[in-house]
Amino acid sequence: MRVLLLGANGYLGRFVADRLLADPAVQLTALGRGDDADVRFDLATGSPGALTRFLDAVHPGVVINCAGATRGGARDLTRHNTVAVATVCEALRRSGCGARLVQLGCAAEYGPSQPGSSTAEDAVPRPGGPYGVSKLAATELVLGSGLDAVVLRVFSPVGPGTPAGSPLGRLAEAMRRAMQAGDGELKLSGLGVQRDFVDVRDVARAVHAASLSAAQGAINIGTGRAVRLRDAAAVLARVAGYGGALHELDAPSGYVPGSAAAAARNGGVGGVLASVGPQRGETAPEHVGAPYPYPDGCGSWQQADVRTARDRLGWRPRINLEESLADIWMEAACRI
Repeated sequence: MRVLLLGANGYLGRFVADRLLADPAVQLTALGRGDDADVRFDLATGSPGALTRFLDAVHPGVVINCAGATRGGARDLTRHNTVAVATVCEALRRSGCGARLVQLGCAAEYGPSQPGSSTAEDAVPRPGGPYGVSKLAATELVLGSGLDAVVLRVFSPVGPGTPAGSPLGRLAEAMRRAMQAGDGELKLSGLGVQRDFVDVRDVARAVHAASLSAAQGAINIGTGRAVRLRDAAAVLARVAGYGGALHELDAPSGYVPGSAAAAARNGGVGGVLASVGPQRGETAPEHVGAPYPYPDGCGSWQQADVRTARDRLGWRPRINLEESLADIWMEAACRI
């Protein structure tokens, strides 16, 4: 199977490339803006005609698009997330290769959801920012293109290579600095946000499965379980061996900060990570001070309904959040 991978150098693209290269039946060609791409091409500025000529020459059976931008102004996000996808769709329509398109979308397309709820693919999208709007527009282009196409709406990807600018990346870096300086207290904010964290390697498995399937439409890729950043921070502290206190600057009423190590010991991994909704007597905040995992505009809660991925792709997440956090910490610790 010949596969053309767009955005192979990005956070998700690198793991998708690794997954595909491990399949002896796949012949992979990487197209991107970096020098290490097999073919250099900028989807945001390149013409559909030029891409069509390349498609006709390579004749892939599957095109996987992991390219895009998560940060920047509305104009840049539109160019990299929407215009680029329009170029891909038009080139595939013109080409004679008949390739299947696997587009990586994101949970930001849905926007805020009700705390305690699971978002299914038929939810009405209400993106809360330019990033979600640009990705939703791309999804609409793909699903309305008439191509053999599927869009994987990835929730909050974590694990090795997690961007330093994401909350979990910032948590790991703050903890590293605290341990290096011998600080017994770590002051954090915005830990009430709850997200559906899915390991990036599981995302790569989903992409591989989607490329081999006949599934079309939008499919959620997540774990089906929301986790508070506060609880993830406690597990990260246990993994790191940080015994200091996590002091939450904007803690909800009734929350008593304490030892991070003790919090993890008392709940264990299962106890800490099983906290998926507002606790008894506690209301999930509508807004918190810290940035969300990506500029997603998704409010305080997001959790995927993942039944479609199970039923149509035969996919389930395998890597738990503790392992993902351990990998994030290993990378942060290497900077000590």
